[in-house]
Amino acid sequence: MAKPLFHSLKPAGPVANAAAADRLHEALIEAAGTDGWSDTLAAAWPALAPVAGASPYLSGLMRRRPAHLRRILETDPDAALADILSRTDALDDEPEAMKQPLRVLKADLHLLTALADLGGVWGLDAVTGALSRFADAACRAALRAVGAEQRARGRLISPADDARGPVPGLFGLAMGKHGANELNYSSDIDISLFFEPRLLTLALREGEEMQDFVNRAARTLATLLTERTADGYVFRVDLRLRPDPSSTPPVVAAPAALAYYESVGQNWERAAFIKARPVLGDLRSAGRFLKALQPFIWRRSLDYAAVLDIQAIKRQIHVHKTGEGLQAAGANLKLGRGGIREIEFYAQTQQLILGGRDPALRASRTLEALSALSAAGHVPADVTRELSAAYVELRGLEHRVQMLDDEQTHRLPEAADRRAAVAALAGQGDLAAFDAHVERLLVGVNRRYGELFEGGEELDSAYGSLVFTGVENDPETLETLRRMGFSEPGPVADTIRSWHHGRIPATRTERGRELFTRLAPRLLEALARSGAPDAAFPRFAAFFSGLAAGVQVQALFLNQPRLFEMVVGVMAFAPRLARTLARQPAALDGVLDARFLTDLAEDTGLTEQMAREAGEAGDFEGAMNAVRRLHREQLFRIGMHALSGRAGPEAAGRAYAALADAAMRTLAPAALAETERLGGALPGAVAVVALGKAGSREMTAGSDLDLMTLYDAPAGAASTIKDWSADVFYVRFTQRLISALSAHTAEGGLYEVDMRLRPTGSKGPVSVRLSAFDDYYAREAETWEFMVLTRARVVWASDPAFAERVSAAIEAALRRPRPGVDVAADVRKMRALMDRERRPHGFWDLKLSAGGQVDAEFVAQYRQLQAAVIGEPLTVSTLEALHDDAVLAEAWRLQQRLGQLLAAAFEGRVDPESEPAVFRHRLAEAAGAPDFDTLKRELTELRTRARAAFERAVPAGRDG
Repeated sequence: MAKPLFHSLKPAGPVANAAAADRLHEALIEAAGTDGWSDTLAAAWPALAPVAGASPYLSGLMRRRPAHLRRILETDPDAALADILSRTDALDDEPEAMKQPLRVLKADLHLLTALADLGGVWGLDAVTGALSRFADAACRAALRAVGAEQRARGRLISPADDARGPVPGLFGLAMGKHGANELNYSSDIDISLFFEPRLLTLALREGEEMQDFVNRAARTLATLLTERTADGYVFRVDLRLRPDPSSTPPVVAAPAALAYYESVGQNWERAAFIKARPVLGDLRSAGRFLKALQPFIWRRSLDYAAVLDIQAIKRQIHVHKTGEGLQAAGANLKLGRGGIREIEFYAQTQQLILGGRDPALRASRTLEALSALSAAGHVPADVTRELSAAYVELRGLEHRVQMLDDEQTHRLPEAADRRAAVAALAGQGDLAAFDAHVERLLVGVNRRYGELFEGGEELDSAYGSLVFTGVENDPETLETLRRMGFSEPGPVADTIRSWHHGRIPATRTERGRELFTRLAPRLLEALARSGAPDAAFPRFAAFFSGLAAGVQVQALFLNQPRLFEMVVGVMAFAPRLARTLARQPAALDGVLDARFLTDLAEDTGLTEQMAREAGEAGDFEGAMNAVRRLHREQLFRIGMHALSGRAGPEAAGRAYAALADAAMRTLAPAALAETERLGGALPGAVAVVALGKAGSREMTAGSDLDLMTLYDAPAGAASTIKDWSADVFYVRFTQRLISALSAHTAEGGLYEVDMRLRPTGSKGPVSVRLSAFDDYYAREAETWEFMVLTRARVVWASDPAFAERVSAAIEAALRRPRPGVDVAADVRKMRALMDRERRPHGFWDLKLSAGGQVDAEFVAQYRQLQAAVIGEPLTVSTLEALHDDAVLAEAWRLQQRLGQLLAAAFEGRVDPESEPAVFRHRLAEAAGAPDFDTLKRELTELRTRARAAFERAVPAGRDG
């Protein structure tokens, strides 16, 4: 039997703030009228006092609207709700005229709902149902206002009483808790707006642009409900639960939306549509739209990957060490561990997997879904009872938190007095007991949630929740990203979520998105462990976004976690390699090769493979591209070995040189064949000689190629087609070789080639006859040119016998006596000139600094010239073989080690001081130093001793 609300109210709990309650009581007494208001107030006050003492928001509503409070108290609550809904449904005016009555009705609804809830008159279903039904009515009223306004302006020509709604063809779906009739006390409402172009065009005046019309309608509707006025607001409206909200208008054409969900719809969007229902506008069109979506929402068969993806949605919520570290103060009752979302996801993800085959599991409401899953035998009955009871209690607490100030918050206050107010509204006067009860509640839910993953794939994070579903950043996830070391977590979360939306080729396919759901938490964990996530993430993003397809790479990363960790870790401090991957993601193809982790010293058959693939290319340009593809993969491989510590500096230097050798030994014969194709064959022979770091096999990732070509041919020999003389022919060959080594093609580039170290330098012919070489070094060459020659090495020759002749000529030149030449003086003069004219670029110029690599290299070359001992052209071995120059060898080796890392990681000059700490630590580790400051100090001391050793090794006036 119906009876006034005040007869049924029970005290919510203790009065948390007696002074606040007294002030409200006095104000209400002053406002008392006749006809029994004092009696009503006296009867209701024991229940109102705890509310007044805890909730500034509800206290304000009662103070400002005593007449409304009296009407609510003296009316049966169900009848009062029916009256509010009927008055809302009766509103029919333009938006401006509707603002005030809608807000007053919302205030009445809030006051009625809160009193019926806190007074124990309504249970959770009645509370959320009342809020949801009013939201429905308010949305309908807002759309009527939009229609009235547009008719008044002549843009909408359909009648106001059209059976298809105020705007035929335009409809909205209630999503989330609103769609499931589970709306929060202070929740926003998620509305997805769509339109049927065929129907809408008939309702608009001729020439009216449909998309512009519906966009304006959406903005007007949202503003009418959301805008705060002196009377408050109605609901905050969120229109983002639509297809790809960052790139679509606020209202999406239904055919386009269906195409989106069929092609790139994600599992979390399927979960969102479990709760969707038509709420406003053209309900017939809305019904047809939802019916068309049923195959997307409820898939009858799921492959293993899809099931993993759905399970990964659950696992992204933090379940690490379930039940530990949960505190009531500041607890997020919705999104945190043990919160409402864990219960919702517990049900929804199993609905997605099982509901396609069993329609009985498709309930939109959480408690009904749990009950259906239990009845079907998918959830144990005791788990259902425990989670259902926890859900009811957590939702009640959530409402009481929101009742304090009408804020859309889900956190229990950290401040004790504020949390005590929530406890009072929940009927608890002992804050310690309240906190303990909340913590037990959260622990119980979190433990049940964690049971879903026992023995399964680990996809949670030790750092916390990593949830990228939905259309806005999850606050718990942002906190997790901060704990991981990201200084700006928002953009990181935005990017990850956009990848989930399929906005890059790697995640455009369903399979790609399913793999990425599993990869995302591993990626972020690896970035955190790299020590420089802010630097590493954008570099990984550039690479990942550039992949033409991502299934193979993501599957590789998931199956080889150590390799994935290595790639991500290197990106933290190696922009060179990161840029290589970003510009040419195919460089990663090399990791698919079983040889990727093979020791760099082992022969992997690279030269033979390069020659074979170049030969199969069919022409010169094809050969160039084939070499570049393999070169790119191997350059990346060597860099990864060097930066990860798998290879030392000498091994890396030899590997880079071997790679250059392979490129030259493949492209030199191709260049010769191309020269012969164009000019004809010529009887003669040519050799490619490597100088500098290529010659001594001490290359780094950034080394140029210092080369010269030597040839020999019979006197008067000419090519068979163009009648080129030998000097012309071999100049053309050398030019083609330079182009083959240095030109950029679609597959990228190889090396900068420097030919200036040849006899006569840049003034003479680019290719030199062997006899001219002999004459030059017998008559004209200066000491520095002999020093250059100590690192000369024949890399390739068109005739093996000619290669031996060239090697013998180089050795003969170096052994030839040079009477009257003071080699020591020349060496010192050259070093002094470099000190004056080629000043080092800061402390980290490892080459030119006093005591740097040039000092060691000059001494090694001086030793070779002095002793006329010709052997393997390697600086360290020369120093150690010819003289006891241990300090110089040590200084060279340390700086070569550092140089390898710097060159592998960076392009151009770099100051490690400004790089992430993880890279500075890697430098120190490579040098055997405990930390970066120690490395700097030890390097400074070593350079001082190395410069002194240089001065001793090359004394002034010493005869060479």
